Amino acid sequence: MTMRDFQATHFNCRADGAVAVISLARPERKNPLTFDSYAELRDWFRGLVFDPDIKAVVIGSNGGNFSSGGDVHDIIGPLLTRDMKGLLAFTRMTGDLVRAVRACPQPVIAAVDGVCAGAGAMMALFADLRIATPAARTAFLFTRVGLAGCDMGACAMLPRVIGQGRAAELLFTGRAMTAEEGERWGFFNRIVASDVLEREAVALARTLAEGPTFAHMMTKTMLNQEWSMTLDQAIEAEAQAQAICMRTEDFKRAYEAFKIKGTPKFAGD
Repeated sequence: MTMRDFQATHFNCRADGAVAVISLARPERKNPLTFDSYAELRDWFRGLVFDPDIKAVVIGSNGGNFSSGGDVHDIIGPLLTRDMKGLLAFTRMTGDLVRAVRACPQPVIAAVDGVCAGAGAMMALFADLRIATPAARTAFLFTRVGLAGCDMGACAMLPRVIGQGRAAELLFTGRAMTAEEGERWGFFNRIVASDVLEREAVALARTLAEGPTFAHMMTKTMLNQEWSMTLDQAIEAEAQAQAICMRTEDFKRAYEAFKIKGTPKFAGD
């Protein structure tokens, strides 16, 4: 099933050429996640593996906010009635969402405005690139509801992005990271004005979509897999990955364009 066949009911979804643009669909509640939206987003990201028409993804904000995280009434309340098996089914499902974001071959860009909290912050964290507005406030606030900071891979991913000490502070305290801190610490790639946020994110996504997308997939794969490799293993894995890319038509196109001082038109093959 391609993106164009997928009927999203719990989030907004559109194609802008080869770029998919999605956002949560409850701006009046600052876009909280529910059981249904978790599952639907997970399934949608899983499906991107089989969708060659989509070359990049933007997870956007809606109504001035990215996401307030798990819905207090629709999720937290019902969780109090579940047994351990039911609780584990839920926590594994939330982890499957961010796994799917990392596993899809397309680069994923989070465009963050306003509130970006809890599971919403985790979706932004697991994107490949992040753009924010000055109003962005990102909080891993699990301790605020009596839970550990180790949720959906936070203790693995956040230290890799902003460093162990900074991650520990945010995960222990649950306080909001400002946009300025996020850019300075390397969480956000850049900050832009609210009225151009989505436009800038889509423009970046389009640039990636027009590039050598097979090579982008390989870059994303290596960024994920090399966490668990030794340096020698990583160097060998990259040698093999690059040799594979050297067999692509895009590599040949780049050389032919270079010879005539032109710009290659990549096709992802």
